[in-house]
Amino acid sequence: MARDDYRQRINRVLACMEGNLDALPSLEHLAGLAHYSPHHFHRVFTGMVGESLAAYARRLRLERAAMFLARTARPVTDIALGSAYDSHEAFTRAFKAHFDVSPSAYREAARRGLPLPKCPVPPPTPQGDIAMDAKIVFFPVTKVAYVRHVGPYAGCHAAWETLCGWAGPKGLLGPQARVIGVCHDDPEVTPPEKIRYDACLTVPEGVTAEGPVGIMDIGGGDYAMALHEGPYSGLHQSYATLCGVELPKLSREPGYAPSFEIYVNDPATTPPKDLRTEIYIPLLPKA
Repeated sequence: MARDDYRQRINRVLACMEGNLDALPSLEHLAGLAHYSPHHFHRVFTGMVGESLAAYARRLRLERAAMFLARTARPVTDIALGSAYDSHEAFTRAFKAHFDVSPSAYREAARRGLPLPKCPVPPPTPQGDIAMDAKIVFFPVTKVAYVRHVGPYAGCHAAWETLCGWAGPKGLLGPQARVIGVCHDDPEVTPPEKIRYDACLTVPEGVTAEGPVGIMDIGGGDYAMALHEGPYSGLHQSYATLCGVELPKLSREPGYAPSFEIYVNDPATTPPKDLRTEIYIPLLPKA
């Protein structure tokens, strides 16, 4: 039943988007239709539909534009503006990237009765091709020292350097410490310059905040956990699979707290293909 419920809720979102392509509702409105928090909704959508909200809307607009080109005499500029593009040039680039021909060539093929070009990219498919052994675990309240990074995830090195430079002289980098990244934002939703990420290190009681290093608690509830194997660049796909494919199987729903990652091995000494990252998605209490 949980998988059917997930599907029905996402279907409400799809119907809303398809009926409002000219003025899409906000992320908050769409998440509300599906009864998910905005924080995790986008990953559930991507995992179940196979493409992001933005990609889905962009594809539908381009496919609708192709229909207008083939069946109407509307000027290309009007079709471009009606497809949420600011200029004829931007629309032409996007249309050609999708259909591999220009809008004018597509319209000419339709007028001559020739076979219409189709998108050369395979249709989107839901996530699920990643082998993933997801399970529900209880993660106890855990004290961490952290340094906040704001900006693209790829630029978080300075935060880690600050944290490790503070922790090393205090003897806090021993084998008992776990290295954790708290991910507050989804890069598919939040502008890159506003993404929040906390570089964290578990610490014992009694450690206090100092300078740029803060102290906070994380965890304290049920989480869906799975192991991501390989480069960090593939984490987004693993998150989408965990949220959109595995959570329905587990009959649980994502909660409102941020997700986090435990880095099992050191990227400085481990080849990217051998990296191991445990990803944790907070869960709502059982109904």
